[in-house]
Amino acid sequence: MSTSKLLLRFAKPYPVLTLLTILLGFSGALFNGVSTALIVPVILRIVGQEVDFNGAPAILKKLMSPFDNIPENYLLGVMAGTIIFTILLKNLATYASTLASSTLTRKVTSDMRETGLILLLQIDLSYYAKMKVGDIINSLGGEISRAASAVGNTIKLIILGITILVFVGILLSISWQLTIAATVLLSLVTLINQYAITRAKQFGKQLSDMSRAYSIAILETLNGIRLVKATGSEQREYQRIRKLIHEREKADFKSQVHSEAIAPLSEVMGVTAIILIVFLSRTFFANQIVLLSTVLLTYLLVLLRLLPFISQLNTLRSSFASTATSVDTVAEFLSWENKPLMSNGSTVYTKLKKGVRFESVSFSYPGHEKLVLKDVNLYLPQGTTLALVGGSGAGKSTLADLLPRFYDPTSGCITIDDIDLRDFDLVSIRQAMGIVSQDTFLFNDSVWNNIAYGRQSATKEEVITAAKQANAYEFISELPQGFKTIIGDRGVMLSGGQRQRLAIARALLQNPEILILDEATSALDTVSERLVQEAIDNLSRDRTTLVIAHRLSTVQKADQIAVLDQGSVMEVGTHEELLQKGGHYSRLYAMQFADKAETATKRQQNLVRICVEIRTRLQPMIGSLRVLLDNRQNNPQQREKFIEESYKSGLKVLNSIDLLEDIVLLQTNWTLSAAQPNHSLATPNQNLIIICNQFRMTLDPILNSLNSLANDSINTAQSQQKFIQEAYQALTRLLENLDHFEENLKF
Repeated sequence: MSTSKLLLRFAKPYPVLTLLTILLGFSGALFNGVSTALIVPVILRIVGQEVDFNGAPAILKKLMSPFDNIPENYLLGVMAGTIIFTILLKNLATYASTLASSTLTRKVTSDMRETGLILLLQIDLSYYAKMKVGDIINSLGGEISRAASAVGNTIKLIILGITILVFVGILLSISWQLTIAATVLLSLVTLINQYAITRAKQFGKQLSDMSRAYSIAILETLNGIRLVKATGSEQREYQRIRKLIHEREKADFKSQVHSEAIAPLSEVMGVTAIILIVFLSRTFFANQIVLLSTVLLTYLLVLLRLLPFISQLNTLRSSFASTATSVDTVAEFLSWENKPLMSNGSTVYTKLKKGVRFESVSFSYPGHEKLVLKDVNLYLPQGTTLALVGGSGAGKSTLADLLPRFYDPTSGCITIDDIDLRDFDLVSIRQAMGIVSQDTFLFNDSVWNNIAYGRQSATKEEVITAAKQANAYEFISELPQGFKTIIGDRGVMLSGGQRQRLAIARALLQNPEILILDEATSALDTVSERLVQEAIDNLSRDRTTLVIAHRLSTVQKADQIAVLDQGSVMEVGTHEELLQKGGHYSRLYAMQFADKAETATKRQQNLVRICVEIRTRLQPMIGSLRVLLDNRQNNPQQREKFIEESYKSGLKVLNSIDLLEDIVLLQTNWTLSAAQPNHSLATPNQNLIIICNQFRMTLDPILNSLNSLANDSINTAQSQQKFIQEAYQALTRLLENLDHFEENLKF
């Protein structure tokens, strides 16, 4: 697509503005030519020189004819006023044309960016799999700006062409012989400039390539800044990008060297041409040179005024050459013909009544022949959960991506209530689905806006309820500005578990009928996993859910479990049914829980070690409180130090209890998953959980009491002694509970 086609495409919606720009340019050129032709006769009259138009070209006679009937006393003033008025009109027309042209250029630029944005939002995900984000950003930003300048220069070229034609017409009317000579001489200027223009085009391509490489490098470095810092590669990345900056600067300088040489070169050659024309005029008009001095001076003045426009023409040609690559890049970027577009159905999705069916679904990624999915047949009834399990590369995530139509099957189809998924309106079907994946995306915005992203009309109560159901309300309340806290790029200020819970809150608020969970807890620590899993349970309750899981313990309650291997469904059934078959699922299950059994002994050893740590910290706390109770420490400073140390020891005990509880819960989850139906092998571990809860319930009031004492919140000595007495008794009970806990570890 050439620059002219790009202009026609985006200037077409603005016919009035385009026509007005050209008409104003034409008016400015006409007034410019008329005022230039009148200047010499008026100046000659001002200095007292007799002006004789006998034998003058017809155009000069017509220009002077309006002044024939004006009295001699007023003639000079009228002619001078006419020139000034004509020049004023020329400048007004030029000024208005420039404003109209710049307005048109801005609108065309804006339209190109909007078109690019619409295109990026509508094309398929397969496009982004092939393209670099840096390339896309560069095309949408810098390349469109450069292409827009080429489009703006096209308008200038049209106006400049009209101006040059007006001046050439005047020159031809005065002397066609001199005009032919001038054309030959000025053509030489154009030929000489052509070398600079060709070089400018080459450097323009280099500049475009350097700009793209720079954009890609900056974006990749910023996206991977954690890796850069973690590997100590800051200096290496700096040197790499610094080299790109310098190479871009050199290309820009070389392009400017050749572009800026055009104007002075044109001026020198133009003046040389004028001098040669003066000599030629002595040859053409040798017998009447004195009589035609006015004509000759007028011709030379018009030609002199024409030269800057020719110089501008050459400069524009150079600019076109340097931006040609950007125009091609933008034309390719804005073209819909080579972009993957998903067809949109006409049926508006309303409600799931029966279920979702995968019928003989096969799929290969665009540009690849290998099938990722092979003849998959599955049925997900309304209100039930289907879990997809299997090794890496089995096709689980690919199958899940087909449901919201991120891709379409290569063969076969997916139906919802017996209607082909491709027949539904894309927006309506996707709004009915909620997706929570391992790679959660959050905007660099407030917590509130991230939760409400899928449903902007949500009320305050609905957002808070969603946050509570997702186990996110507690940590949100502790953020500096609560729901208004800005969480950074991709939620960098939050932990992995917190980001997942925000994503679940977002899905809860959206209230989807169909839920897709893609490894939502696989990358989390034990505590975060427990909180997120609880939130997922709230989210998936009474919904039609497709779950992708690596940990089999998280999907044992699913209504169906489908085992995938190399794109094919190997077996489908419940957890108990698949275990009894002794097939793929049974082998996966055995491998996962055999690994866990090997670590059970290590967990038991850790529990014993933590119990020893808690006992070690409890005994000096009890001793300090015993000293305070017996009033053996009357020094206020020493007394305060005892209380403060006891409080700090209590906090460390609380941390140890948290760790103790995490290990017990992990052990309990494994025991429950390993237990056969109707067995209660996990009872000892459940007792340990109860004791851990008692630890926390006992320690919390102790810490509150010690904190109050440390902050002098309790005024009277009697009240202080009462608090110390209660804390001492509670710590004694905690030590007894610890003994009971260690006895349960023997099971």
